[in-house]
Amino acid sequence: MIKKMFLLILLFSFAVMQSPAQQQQSKDELQKQRQQLQKEIDDLNNTLESVRKNKKQSLSQLAIVQRKVAVRERLINNINQDIHRIDDNIYAKELERNHLNKELDTLKQRYAQSIVFAYKNRSSYEYLNFLFSADDFNDAVKRMTYLKSYRRFRETEAQTILKTQELLQETIGTLNSSKTEKSKVLSTQSSQLKVLEQDKKEKDQVVKQLKDQEKDLTAQIKKRENQRQNLKRALDAAIRREMEDAMRKEKERIAKQKALDEQKKANALNNKTQPENTEKNNAPARTKPADNEPITGVTTAGGNANRSYNALESTPDGLTRSINFENSRGQLPWPVSSGYPSHQFGIHKIEGTKLTEKNDGIYIATQIGANVKCVADGEISSVFEINDAQSVLVKHGKYFTSYSNLSSVDVSKGQKVSAGTVIGKVAPNFDNAGELIFEIVSDKGFVDPERWLKSR
Repeated sequence: MIKKMFLLILLFSFAVMQSPAQQQQSKDELQKQRQQLQKEIDDLNNTLESVRKNKKQSLSQLAIVQRKVAVRERLINNINQDIHRIDDNIYAKELERNHLNKELDTLKQRYAQSIVFAYKNRSSYEYLNFLFSADDFNDAVKRMTYLKSYRRFRETEAQTILKTQELLQETIGTLNSSKTEKSKVLSTQSSQLKVLEQDKKEKDQVVKQLKDQEKDLTAQIKKRENQRQNLKRALDAAIRREMEDAMRKEKERIAKQKALDEQKKANALNNKTQPENTEKNNAPARTKPADNEPITGVTTAGGNANRSYNALESTPDGLTRSINFENSRGQLPWPVSSGYPSHQFGIHKIEGTKLTEKNDGIYIATQIGANVKCVADGEISSVFEINDAQSVLVKHGKYFTSYSNLSSVDVSKGQKVSAGTVIGKVAPNFDNAGELIFEIVSDKGFVDPERWLKSR
């Protein structure tokens, strides 16, 4: 019985040791997320200060305050998760404390009974009488062994009580620490909720002012739309040139291959007119295709039979880059070290107005002069100017990435680049805030870059 009880205590102790480790991991993850969210809020506030220097409200300012509200809500949600974690920990520790209290009461009661029994049988006479009343020698040995075991049982019980008491005190200490931690987190939650209300009021104020400045807002949207259309036309033209060049090279390769095949057939017919022994001796050696021989667009080993191919993948290098880019979906690095999407992909309604904006990529708010890095291995397809700022188009097989609104460019057309290569530096936008326009183009058109970039 005592062995079973002691085993239960050990198992319970092991569970107590495991649970905090698992909870600590969750706590560390939540704290890391909280720090990242707070850092983004700080960056937003810094960017907002630079945008506020303009007397008129702008789309950039609205985008920043909207983003700040969204991030603040995520921060509060993170705090709520932390509170739930602490509540679960408190509940588990209270159950553990109650269990240990009951276990300790049972152990003390049994130990007291054993002490009373030992006290009643403490005299040497009782001890000897118990031994000599045995039926034979073997029975006497068994009785002596029993008495020694009983003494060890009491000692073990005493040690178990001490260990249980220590475990109980440790549990109570952890429980008190969790309650203190919860109190601090609740205080943080309360302060963040108050700030969230201020952020929402600020957003409502910006929306109201934008409604009052509808003409200016319409002009801003028109300016950004002109920029989008100019950039789209330039990208479409550059990609079309790449496709035409790839198709031309593929046609030349096919024509050259066809001529070579016809020449081989002619040689084979000529060889048939020669003696049989001469034909065997002069038969051309069979060679394997060269490593750099272009492919025709059919699925190669390891390829996907359901995948669509185009002329930009007519070479092993182009196909490899395409597949590598596809396999990096959701894991591509961000083109800037710090920043956030101030304008997201697609068509969006301007809050508080009937106006809408359309984006072919994302606008990443960041510091003016920040380094812009290539997100994947590729080749510089084009470098051009749009609205007094530089743009760079990078080819990754049949995929393209575009980096626009650059103040300077550090690469040139035809240059091979890898992920992390610095392409240029961020220029100020219409509102004099640092902003990078980042776009991804597939063979089916523009796609949402946030679905391809890894989460921060």
